[in-house]
Amino acid sequence: MTDTHFGFKTVAEEEKAARVAEVFHSVAKRYDVMNDLMSLGLHRIWKRFLSLHARVRPGAKILDIAGGTGDIARLLAEDAGPGGEVWLTDINGSMLGVGRDRMLDRGLMLPVAQCDAEKLPFPGEYFDLVTVAFGLRNMTHKENALAEMLRVLKPGGKLMVLEFSKVWKPLAPLYDTYSFQLLPRLGSLVTKDADSYRYLAESIRMHPDQETLKAMMESVGFQRVDYFNLSVGVVALHVGYKI
Repeated sequence: MTDTHFGFKTVAEEEKAARVAEVFHSVAKRYDVMNDLMSLGLHRIWKRFLSLHARVRPGAKILDIAGGTGDIARLLAEDAGPGGEVWLTDINGSMLGVGRDRMLDRGLMLPVAQCDAEKLPFPGEYFDLVTVAFGLRNMTHKENALAEMLRVLKPGGKLMVLEFSKVWKPLAPLYDTYSFQLLPRLGSLVTKDADSYRYLAESIRMHPDQETLKAMMESVGFQRVDYFNLSVGVVALHVGYKI
């Protein structure tokens, strides 16, 4: 039996997906409210930066992995237009349900699929763009997931990974205080679930830093990989291409 990390804890690989699912089942209904509170609204700017940098063409085929409540899918669907095909996917049914309902409330009829990023149910070389925002760090086998993303991309297609990363070193002590003291208290007040937000803070610290993730993307075959630090490294946007 192989072990992996769940936040700062060590668990069997077979257990991690279920534990992560429990976290997101618990917070799904208040997820967007907490995102606004946790980031002071900055998450909307980070996601808008991704959508602008994606340079989506009308009619594009796009896969949004770990799309949760649908923020990224909605932005990209606006650019892809009525001739586009934007899939909203997530492994967590609770999060996907919230995202689907939000899309319907906005009049968007996007295809939705509950699926595991490590075993994508899509044909090879199908999508022009694959995105994953704040989801990669929760995946057990990140290299396997990245390889799947490469597989479903067309030659010339692009992967964009928006994820928490390594903050500018002088700010690290303040960021730690916020993450491990204030964030769980905020989670307790808003969602009645401090433990889930404690895990989220820990999962950020266990996620590869900017250069490590870049190397990981290159190792599975992505080329011209680069990244942009946002908010002094609190978040980074990695971009890689299938050539």
